[in-house]
Amino acid sequence: MVINNLVIVESPIKAKTIQKYLGKDFLVVSSFGHIVDLPKKKLGIDIENNFKPKYEISNLEIVIKLKNMVKIANMIWLATDDDREGEAISWNLYKTLEIKEEKMKRIVFNEITKKSIIYAINNPRSINLNLVNAQQARRILDRLVGFNLSPILWYKIKNGLSAGRVQSVALRLIVEREKVINNFSQTTYYIIFGSFLTKDGKIVKAKLNKKINSKEDIKLFFNSCINYNFVVSNIETFLTKKSPPPPFTTSTLQQEASKKLGYSVSLTMNIAQILYETGYITYIRTDSTHISEDAMIDLQSFIISNYGNNYFFKRKYNNNIYAQEAHEAIRPTIITKRTLSTNNKYILHLYELIWKRTVSWQMSDVELEKTNIYISTPTKYKFVIQNERIIFDGFLKVFNENFEKKKFILNKGEILNYIKLSALQQFTEHPPRYNEATLVNTMEKLGIGRPSTYAYIISIIQKRKYVNLIKNDNNNVKLNETIVLYKGKIFYKKKHFNKKTTKFYLVPTDIGIIVIDFLKKHFEQILDYKFTAKIENKFDNIAKGNQSQIDLIKDFYENFYIKVKYVKQNVDNIKLTRFLGLDPKGKKVSVKLGRWGSFVQIGDYMDNEKPKFASLPKNKNIYTITLDNALKLFK
Repeated sequence: MVINNLVIVESPIKAKTIQKYLGKDFLVVSSFGHIVDLPKKKLGIDIENNFKPKYEISNLEIVIKLKNMVKIANMIWLATDDDREGEAISWNLYKTLEIKEEKMKRIVFNEITKKSIIYAINNPRSINLNLVNAQQARRILDRLVGFNLSPILWYKIKNGLSAGRVQSVALRLIVEREKVINNFSQTTYYIIFGSFLTKDGKIVKAKLNKKINSKEDIKLFFNSCINYNFVVSNIETFLTKKSPPPPFTTSTLQQEASKKLGYSVSLTMNIAQILYETGYITYIRTDSTHISEDAMIDLQSFIISNYGNNYFFKRKYNNNIYAQEAHEAIRPTIITKRTLSTNNKYILHLYELIWKRTVSWQMSDVELEKTNIYISTPTKYKFVIQNERIIFDGFLKVFNENFEKKKFILNKGEILNYIKLSALQQFTEHPPRYNEATLVNTMEKLGIGRPSTYAYIISIIQKRKYVNLIKNDNNNVKLNETIVLYKGKIFYKKKHFNKKTTKFYLVPTDIGIIVIDFLKKHFEQILDYKFTAKIENKFDNIAKGNQSQIDLIKDFYENFYIKVKYVKQNVDNIKLTRFLGLDPKGKKVSVKLGRWGSFVQIGDYMDNEKPKFASLPKNKNIYTITLDNALKLFK
């Protein structure tokens, strides 16, 4: 038996999709990802030999099967993804399967459609060794960091810990935000609303353009308003426009899917991978907002034929500073396909999100008329009514939303009678904890990691128990005071206000905080945001052929290893126990960090009776709990 054309891809789903486009003269098979990798329990890098990696076969059965196919194939087409990871997979297939150079062709495509596959077959290229070197440099550097730092954590803190070049920096973001929250001092202030009666009997509501901090000042203001004639002092009307957001990159898709659909980063990437491999969307690991000319023509035709000429507006794109590959943005492969025939709501909703974002990008701006109506007060401050009216819906047309188009009518000089003035007590809030989407957004802005790494980074810090995903973090009840001026009298009311949220937040565990404090103190460079971003840029330079892989690793490792050796020999171990005091019976009370979490212990095994244990609540850590709080856990 002879195979005329053997096409090797990473995924069986991708193989199945491509097979239907290429026909009987081609056989499309999957390597099931990387066929070689660094060993799991050994460093796997020959440091003395220019940091040469010592790869091991990941799946011997797959390798034997592919080798047998290669032997009887006339031509082998390596069709892995068009990025560094895909290029490295192709390179390792070429070397491990011992493919003859004259029998090998490398093909790439941004979407799995018949047109793109046929074009790729007609335009093969060789393996890009610069991309391979960039991927390998990242893999080697990350291995050197992880395999040197992790044992330090075992020796100095406790067994089972790990550190990583990017994961530890991501964890630092979460830990430092938590410390800001713990040190936050809450203050109160009041915002004032007014309900007024117009000359034609309508009630309008306005907000004072000044926050007031004390009850005394509110009382003074209300007393001055009792007999005051409120007048519309000024009306400002202006036109403005709102442009659509650009098409999705990997990170913006993760953020929007979290915000609009409540998806985790890993769920978004898993669904997007299915959509890509089944041919519905373009390649999903990208930081480009570019759309191909063919797709732009399809978008123009679709928008004009479905919405009209006045809804089309051709837009150019601007890639961000870190865009590293010549990819398109994430978009549907067939613009006319608004939705999919599937019962899987997760797939359906994500596809529709991508479709709307893509189509709206080439549509006209929303045209708005904004009006600010100012109402005079006895002070220099004013009540303000803000009104917004949509004149032309533009790109919002694809979202099928209905908008109120009535114009708000008040006249300058018009006298308004107040019905009620209310001062609502508010509380200053600490910066929000990170959720998965906001963490991705911050990492991208700082240049930490790249689109293909975000989901893994977030999953690994949770898997290592460095952070917990906490629901309803801000579900707390506060006693709010409201001060009301009604019919010339001032009333004071108190009301419980329950602020609810169904969002999930990333909260560091005790061990996560301890690890970051230790690494920041002794390995400041590794935890530095700018240093991490600088390394990413060097990987980009390797991919462009402007930087030596070996030089980068050498420069980093020499100083790093000296620091590792010093810390191992000279830094004391971390104590994971705090003595809090004595309980009413005179027994020692301590808070400890164990393997599975933090807990309070009363007494010890030296006493006649066994000690008592209680787990710390998830919102407490061993640094902040007091003796009184600890004893309450046993009541």
